[in-house]
Amino acid sequence: MGKRRFLEQHQIATHPLKFIGLARMHFHLSPWRKAIFRIFRFARLGATLFVPLLAGCATTAFVLTPAPQEPVCDPTATVLVLWTTRWRPDQKDVVEREKAAEAGMNHFFQDSGCFSRQEIRHVSSLNPAAVAFGLESAGGRFMRVVTIEIRELGPVVKLLTSAALVEGSTEVVLHVGVHSLQPVGQAREFSVSWRNGGPGVVKGVASLPSDLSAALRAGLQPTNFRR
Repeated sequence: MGKRRFLEQHQIATHPLKFIGLARMHFHLSPWRKAIFRIFRFARLGATLFVPLLAGCATTAFVLTPAPQEPVCDPTATVLVLWTTRWRPDQKDVVEREKAAEAGMNHFFQDSGCFSRQEIRHVSSLNPAAVAFGLESAGGRFMRVVTIEIRELGPVVKLLTSAALVEGSTEVVLHVGVHSLQPVGQAREFSVSWRNGGPGVVKGVASLPSDLSAALRAGLQPTNFRR
């Protein structure tokens, strides 16, 4: 009898369903009955809700330096856009990022209505000689030249100690220059730092073209842009 009773107690302790059945028998008239089964119900729900909570919520923030900046976009202007990339020496997946950058640039200028007409040129560098050549070639056809250097475009993942476990985002850093042809003078230059992400968010490379387009929208400020 002692051994049989020990085995029954062991089965009850290791099998939650048997424990629930025993609780129903012993606490049928107890005022604690609802509280006990509410705990079991929430425990089961917790396992279901834990994974969706890790999905997180992405937010967007950007900074213009210096700030504020007048909009670069002008729906009445004709503009030559010179753009290039300047990656870190240890940058990974350069070819894929170049393709994403080109797709994001084209998407923005096709859909934003930033200028009345633009010509987009992907150049190898935006050194003074390249910019001077662009200004010379733009004479008579464009009102100004806009230069855009992409310095950062990619997903970032940070490990956290909180329950969210990770914090992921896409970060975009641009350097923008606005060069007037008449009169020729000092260019207006500023940087754009754009970020979308948050705790529990994991982003890949698929969103890079749309992320770059969003960063350009924040920096160049077309007429339909809302802060």
